[in-house]
Amino acid sequence: IVEFSDFHCPFCRRVLPTLAQLESQYGEKIKLVFRDFPIDNLHPEASKAHEAARCANEQGKFWAYHDKLFASPPKSSPEIFKGFAKDLGLNVTAFESCFASGKYQAAVKKDIEEGNRVGVTGTPAFFINGRIISGAQPLEAFARVIDDELARVQSSAR
Repeated sequence: IVEFSDFHCPFCRRVLPTLAQLESQYGEKIKLVFRDFPIDNLHPEASKAHEAARCANEQGKFWAYHDKLFASPPKSSPEIFKGFAKDLGLNVTAFESCFASGKYQAAVKKDIEEGNRVGVTGTPAFFINGRIISGAQPLEAFARVIDDELARVQSSAR
């Protein structure tokens, strides 16, 4: 499951419990892949949150930082990001250096370009083996597509 998401998007926040349920229900049968798709014209400075999460990933804490961003009001500042890094036990000096360098601006932009190329028009957007689900849909909408795809993969493996 490839998710194009924006850390400042309320609908992306709303779908988190559904994604947790999917991971619990399907376990190893699914893999969630996060792609950056900040919509800066709606959420100014959202790209900076995505860069900060990538810096946290350098220390193996992407998903913890992801959760921290979504659990907090959508604000972007170096001080807020530094506070999250400290809360998560990251090496704050390394995190700050990474963030200040802007080294992930191009990577975030690349994810946005990829999303545009595959037809993402808003967030969240999900691709399950290439099949798109747009918006914060209920568990059943995801389960239907996942079950179809798992059945298709199993039947083609026979």
